[in-house]
Amino acid sequence: MTWTDFSTMQPLLSQACWDTLYMVGWSTLIAVVGGLPLGVLLVLTDRGGLLQNVVANKVIGQVVNVARSMPFIILMVALMSFTRFVTGTTIGREAAIVPLAIGAIPFFARLVETSVREVDGGLVEAVQAMGGNTWTIVRKVLVPESLPSLIAGTTTTIVALIGYSAMAGTVGAGGLGDIAIRYGYQRFDTQLMWITVAILAVVISAIQFAGDLAARSLHRRSGRSGPAPKLRLLKAGEPAATGVGKAA
Repeated sequence: MTWTDFSTMQPLLSQACWDTLYMVGWSTLIAVVGGLPLGVLLVLTDRGGLLQNVVANKVIGQVVNVARSMPFIILMVALMSFTRFVTGTTIGREAAIVPLAIGAIPFFARLVETSVREVDGGLVEAVQAMGGNTWTIVRKVLVPESLPSLIAGTTTTIVALIGYSAMAGTVGAGGLGDIAIRYGYQRFDTQLMWITVAILAVVISAIQFAGDLAARSLHRRSGRSGPAPKLRLLKAGEPAATGVGKAA
C-alpha cells in the first residue's frame, strides 16, 4: 500500500476508530451498571455473607459461569433475534453493543466479586456493630474500599471488549475489525492489516496506562488514609460505650 492509498484510507480508518470506541464505550457502561450489582450480590449471598442464600448464590454463579464460558462469536449468533428486537437490526455498531454488553456483564461481575472479597472484614463488622444495614455497608464500605481494584477490573474489561469488537467486525459490526477483515484479509492488503493492528495496540496501551494510573492513584490515596474509616467508626462507638460504663 502506497502513501497515496493510505491517505485515501485515512478517513475510513478514522471512522473505524470512532466506531470501535463507540461500541466499547457503551458496552463498558452497560457492563459496569449490570456487572457491579451482580458481583456484589455474589458476595452477599455466599456462605457467611450479609444476605446468605446458598441456593440463590449457586444459581447466579452458574448463570455467570455459563455466560462467561460461551465463545463470543457463538454468543453473537445466538443473540441475533434478541439484538434485532432491541435495535431493529443485526448489522452495525448499535447492533454489536448488545452482544458485547451481555458478554461483558458476567466477565465484569466475577472481577467485582474478587475485588469486593478483598475488603477488610473488620470494617464490615464495625459498621454492623453501629447498626448499619446491608445497603449502608455496600455503599459506605464494600464499594469505596474496593474502588482501586474495581478500576483495574474495568480496565481489563475494556481491553477485552476491544478484542470482542474486532471480532464483531466479522459480521458487519463496523470498527477496526471490519477494516482488517474487508481490506486487510479479503483484499490481501497486508500493510493495512498491520496498520490496523498497530492502531489497536496503541489504543489498548493508552487505555491500560490510564487505568493503571488511576488505580495506583486511588490505591495510594486510600493507603494514606486507610486507618481513617476504622478509627472514625471506633470513635463513633466510644460515646455509647462510655455511657454504658457510667450507667453501670
